[in-house]
Amino acid sequence: MKRMLPLLCCLLLIAPLHAAEVAAQAARTIVLVRHGYYLPDAHADKKLGPHLAPIGVAQAHLAGARLAGLPTRFDDMYVSPVQRARDTAAVIAGDFPGRHFEVVDDLAECTPPTWRTKITAQGKPADLAACKAQFDRLFARYFKPATGHEQTDLMVCHGNVIRNMVVRALGVDPKAWLEMSVGNASITRIRIEADGKFKVISVGDVGHIPANLRTGATGDPERSLAIPAMP
Repeated sequence: MKRMLPLLCCLLLIAPLHAAEVAAQAARTIVLVRHGYYLPDAHADKKLGPHLAPIGVAQAHLAGARLAGLPTRFDDMYVSPVQRARDTAAVIAGDFPGRHFEVVDDLAECTPPTWRTKITAQGKPADLAACKAQFDRLFARYFKPATGHEQTDLMVCHGNVIRNMVVRALGVDPKAWLEMSVGNASITRIRIEADGKFKVISVGDVGHIPANLRTGATGDPERSLAIPAMP
């Protein structure tokens, strides 16, 4: 019995600590913004890609104003290393003076496995697997409950990233990501409760963008801010 006492004492100490750790978890909301519209540029950096087009800059300004008007403060702000996302974040940052975006490599655009055989046929199996591993890391690292207090994070990234995070949050086949379409500068919100359960609050919200400035989603036409020729 005397030998059992130290063990019992240890168990009693461990149990309260475990309970405290569970109680320390809090909800986390992640707000994902797709980058603004851009045009292909043969002279752009092969890895970083082109800058935003003028209409993409306008979309980013509208997204920044929408985000600044939300009744919450962003605890952390992250951005993809790709140029169009960084340009979008730079514009949005104008509505959050003194704040800084942290570059997260795993937020970069890539193409993960999908049901669409036409897409997978164009990609190398190794590249598809590498993208899946990248998104696995991203989801495991950031899409989890906060610690200590409720938290809201902002991520400026890409359509493939956002859609893949949504299907993971929904608990459906990750290959279903391409069955969704999200527009440029759209806002998606995913909440992770303190117990780890997910709530997808909105996907591809473009309510802040006038109809004639919407691009990037299925059905949206190509647009430009260039001055048209006189009729």
